[in-house]
Amino acid sequence: MPPNLPPNCPLCALSPADILWEDARCCVIRVADAFHPGLCRVVWREHVAEMTDLLPADRRHLFAVVMATEAALRAQLRPDKINLASFGNMVPHLHWHVIPRYRDDRHFPEAVWGAAQREGAVHAAADPVALARAIDDALAEH
Repeated sequence: MPPNLPPNCPLCALSPADILWEDARCCVIRVADAFHPGLCRVVWREHVAEMTDLLPADRRHLFAVVMATEAALRAQLRPDKINLASFGNMVPHLHWHVIPRYRDDRHFPEAVWGAAQREGAVHAAADPVALARAIDDALAEH
């Protein structure tokens, strides 16, 4: 394990209940966020901090899962926009945030981590079984 990783990495200790979709290399987890339902994280299973730490084939696979998650969220939720982000500043374990956005959400057009712009409308989250199936379907088309 690289020395800059925390000893109790929260992305290594995921609850099976949070895992929406998975394969041997990565998983998609649901994030409980009342203001941004549908927010998912695509988490690489091994401890790496940067995309360039992955072999090219692994980078392509991870990005295919990110794109499949985006496609599934778009199909299920019909958001106005999808935000993709990979920071790893707080947890240097490679993961991508896939965030459905709505013009009337609490933070739009700012980042979800920014200052709230309004009270914000409540939007429904996707059905987890349907979302996992949609991720599989999007990957099959890849």
